[in-house]
Amino acid sequence: MSSAVDDFDRWIRNDFVALNTRLEEAYFAAGAQILHGRPELETVKGRIVGEGAELIARITRSDSTPPLIPTDDDERYELLGSVGLYLGACRRHEIDGPQATAWPLAQLLASSLGVAPRFVFAHQALYNRAVGDTFRTFTALADERAFILYNGLSVLAYQRTATALRRVPTLGVSSPLTAYLLREARSGLDDVLDLGRTLSKTLDVDRFFLNIRPYFKPHRVGGVEYRGVNAGDFAAINSIDVLLGLCSPYDPFYQGLLTEKYPYMAPEDQALLRTTVTAEPLLDAFLRETSDGRLTPQLRDNAELFLTVCRLHGAATAFHHHRLVVPFLQAPATRAPQEQGKGQEQDPEREASDLTTSGPPLHVVMDTLARLVDLRTARRRPGTDGGARRSLDRLRHALDADQDAAPNSE
Repeated sequence: MSSAVDDFDRWIRNDFVALNTRLEEAYFAAGAQILHGRPELETVKGRIVGEGAELIARITRSDSTPPLIPTDDDERYELLGSVGLYLGACRRHEIDGPQATAWPLAQLLASSLGVAPRFVFAHQALYNRAVGDTFRTFTALADERAFILYNGLSVLAYQRTATALRRVPTLGVSSPLTAYLLREARSGLDDVLDLGRTLSKTLDVDRFFLNIRPYFKPHRVGGVEYRGVNAGDFAAINSIDVLLGLCSPYDPFYQGLLTEKYPYMAPEDQALLRTTVTAEPLLDAFLRETSDGRLTPQLRDNAELFLTVCRLHGAATAFHHHRLVVPFLQAPATRAPQEQGKGQEQDPEREASDLTTSGPPLHVVMDTLARLVDLRTARRRPGTDGGARRSLDRLRHALDADQDAAPNSE
């Protein structure tokens, strides 16, 4: 990397973190989402926006030879994450002005990579190079580090599961090798559940709501406002949905989710998501093979493993929704403190969207997430068709019928 990019990276990892932490400690001490009109804090905000803008201007100066923008895709994506962190902090602290100098760089990097011109979940979780055992964060708060760490580990576990399931179609659902892959998928989802439980016990609700969540707000780059960070912006979880047969890319609701999240994923995840729509669901393959008559012992064992994987995927999603999203976002939103000292009329619609971190009003976000839980758990509820419930019941019935038809071993 160029010295200008290196200097910006060092600032993001050091002074930037210290300045944000100082502001967050003040907000937390006051029990406020943000504080306005306090000269000592306004000075800190001014340092964030001014120092960052100056360092970015060094990267974008037009007289540099060779150009200062990295040519390597991974380095450009990493730089986009750092610029996005800066813009995210400006939005979080509601700073206007010089940060607009970062917009052209964010747009240039994003257009070269085919992604949204802001920091996204991937920049925090899996494309976040550690230096001296420390990865990039907004603050030095232990809760932020825990949030990034356990969410990142969960993504790795989901990726392990998705990789195993992608190998099954070429082997066939009755292969003894498929049993190994299904056990690997089961292990990955067990890890997702364990990591979710650990995060729910480790993360402080008020710290998350007041000091971590606000950095995920939507923010403007140029003339366009881009939605906030979503921890589901990676391809593995959708690959699992579709490969298991719990969600369909032909369902307008689910198709809309895939289309909306596409620019907020890393480039390699975009490629994986494109292949998702062509995969045959394993549920369909199991139904086809079990409909031919008597089940072989291997097919039976594999089908039982498959149903366990489906159950765990639903359980992990349900746990995330009921033990992380509801208590850490929905519940505290009902008692959210008002901003202090801004001295201007608030925009109720903007405040409601801010509470979700991603952009839409909170009730819209919660309804969408609840519907995803229903799909991944194959849960029937009024007004829905139960998703894959009928097909899963057919597979279970085939296993039960085969068990009943088996000769008595006594």
